[in-house]
Amino acid sequence: MPKDKFFKVIANKEHPGEKLVPTHCSYCGMQCGMNLRVDTGTNKIIGVEPRYDWPVTLGKMCPKGVTAYQQTNHDDRLMKPLIRNDRSLRGTKEGFREATWEEAYDLIVRKFQEMQQSYGRDSLSVFSGVSMTNEKCYLTGKFARVGLQTRYIDYNGRFCMSSAAAGFLRTFGIDRGSTIPWTDLHETDCLFIAGSNTAECHPTSMFRIWEVQNRGGYLIVADPRETPIARRADVHLDLRPGTDLALANCMVHLLIKGGYTDERFVAEHTNGYEELAELVKEFTPEYTSEITGVAPEKLIRAAEIYGKAPNAVVMFARGIEQQHKGSDNVSAYTNMCLVTGKIGRPKAGVATFTGQGNGQGGREHGQKADALPGYRKITNPKHVEDVSKVWGIKPEEMPQPGVSAYEMFGLMKEKTIRGLYLLCSNPAVSAPNLNEVRSALMSLDFMVCSDIFLSESAEYADVVLPSTTWSEDEGTVTNLEGRIIKINKAQEPIGESKPDWLMQVELAERLGRGQYFRHLTSARAINDEFRLASKGGYADYYGATWEKIEEQQGVFWPCKDDADKGTPHMFLDKKFYHPDTKAKLCALPYRPPAEEPCDDYPLRLTTGRVVYHYLSGNQTRRIPFLHAMCPEPFVEVHPETAGKYGIEHEEIVKLATRRGTANFKVKMTEAIRPDTVFVPYHFGHDESVNLLTIAALDPMSRMPEFKVCAVQIHKTVHANKKQQSQSEAVIR
Repeated sequence: MPKDKFFKVIANKEHPGEKLVPTHCSYCGMQCGMNLRVDTGTNKIIGVEPRYDWPVTLGKMCPKGVTAYQQTNHDDRLMKPLIRNDRSLRGTKEGFREATWEEAYDLIVRKFQEMQQSYGRDSLSVFSGVSMTNEKCYLTGKFARVGLQTRYIDYNGRFCMSSAAAGFLRTFGIDRGSTIPWTDLHETDCLFIAGSNTAECHPTSMFRIWEVQNRGGYLIVADPRETPIARRADVHLDLRPGTDLALANCMVHLLIKGGYTDERFVAEHTNGYEELAELVKEFTPEYTSEITGVAPEKLIRAAEIYGKAPNAVVMFARGIEQQHKGSDNVSAYTNMCLVTGKIGRPKAGVATFTGQGNGQGGREHGQKADALPGYRKITNPKHVEDVSKVWGIKPEEMPQPGVSAYEMFGLMKEKTIRGLYLLCSNPAVSAPNLNEVRSALMSLDFMVCSDIFLSESAEYADVVLPSTTWSEDEGTVTNLEGRIIKINKAQEPIGESKPDWLMQVELAERLGRGQYFRHLTSARAINDEFRLASKGGYADYYGATWEKIEEQQGVFWPCKDDADKGTPHMFLDKKFYHPDTKAKLCALPYRPPAEEPCDDYPLRLTTGRVVYHYLSGNQTRRIPFLHAMCPEPFVEVHPETAGKYGIEHEEIVKLATRRGTANFKVKMTEAIRPDTVFVPYHFGHDESVNLLTIAALDPMSRMPEFKVCAVQIHKTVHANKKQQSQSEAVIR
């Protein structure tokens, strides 16, 4: 590998013949520091070592990070473009043939142009992901709006971080996932963590969380399940799924009643206190207990601990966000920080556990249906003018806003959208109400998928393009703190795979739009343009050069110019991003889940992650160790519930909702509420729990309600006879 002035390749003294390439993990928003071990003879990645110099995780890695390098040279990697020669086999792995890039590009361009000539520019759509670099995310937005000239682009962050974004924008006027650096966490006095199975989903945060308790601080956890972190909590608020808004309102009620408000901060730096105080009056511990199922004394104790803490951080994840009122949940929990003045200083504030590696940066630079680079709005004429200048187009050429990710599938079934370019996402597993989504994919006239493996979604494609893994390219990502970091290239792309940005540049040339893209000849060139496009926006990256990232071990945005070192702590001047510089306290009435249990569907279903898998499992299910640790999905059932239905541990049961059915093996545990069952969502085809989930959308964020729906549970006689015969065969 040639010497790169933006990072140092290190000779591995313990293993002659190897070099170490410093970079970051490909998975969650922790972006743990790692050194990839590269054989200097073959120039192939052969292993990994932790980076103890990385300040966020200090050498910590989880099972996924330790094995992430195994993706790159995996036998399942797509090595050449594939063209489907039998459309009757769509939805399966069959019916493809290998093709040249020229063949694939020619077919894509011909089909895209035919559809747009016949049905208009908006007959094409782009569905992307945020496990890509900022440079790729930025270029994907530009490619949709300038290369394809379509309004229909959205991304899988709509299923992940969109409620956090909407809630923060409403409350603060800006969306940055954490108002403090992660290195503050272990120094605070109280952590209030809602809807996060942190020990499994972000395990390399746990040493800081335990340190809070070791120092005499407190940990409060709100979660329907007794997860590993909940077991260690000083207070576990074991609420029913979908009732977070009532719980958060109760916390504010008790903070006001207990005299824990910061009256000066509220008066000088917020709006809406009177309306909020009036609304939360009814959320007494007794009333809230009826809604949430949490004992009143637990609610009182949690508010007392948080209220008395000199410094505290409210943290949350998908548990509160993946609801049809997820944006309200975010603003309601954030109210706790604002009424007590515990924000805008070190060791105090609000933070989200970002699910995807670039969940923060990927939503800031143009992949959202209504967003442009720098977190500008496509409905704002000045914002459109600013970006149009960078892109070299006229403002009137900018397409109008599209629709959210799930809503695009409806437009596919209606034939408003006829073509799809899918990259870095697997909605055939990760979207809700999968029977409808898979039907929508089948209805497309033409579909292109770019991926590193033949995912469940790629099985619906007419053309599959082989893309590179994170270790075969370079660029920046933004971790869960809002820290912009650098991903470094460790080996050359294998086979004929290409980075997604290069595919888009080459396709734009063939589509007759090359003049807007051909200067983008490297990830660095894209970085230069995207920083310029973000300049002046709320998410201003202009000053975050690759050199500065290397020198400072990351740069927190906003970073506006060369002299700006970035913004690790938000709102230190107590100025928020609304026009009057005040934060908004939101008075939000409680709404129940879209589906409540009833006689026909008496239980609540909730979903989530396990430590061994990531998102749809397209990557992690292929890694031998991770697959061995969790080879199949399961359903957690409380013993009391199991007894009621005559169900045994490891028995196969059928779960049914109004949308579909699926069979799962029972994992009997007292860590789940008796009125709730839990299934992880990392598995595809008939094993996907999203065959059951509901697509009720948050009116602000358009987030589906993954975290709660009404469900039946049934014994499956046929499946259990098969299981019994297999067991008897083993005994014999």
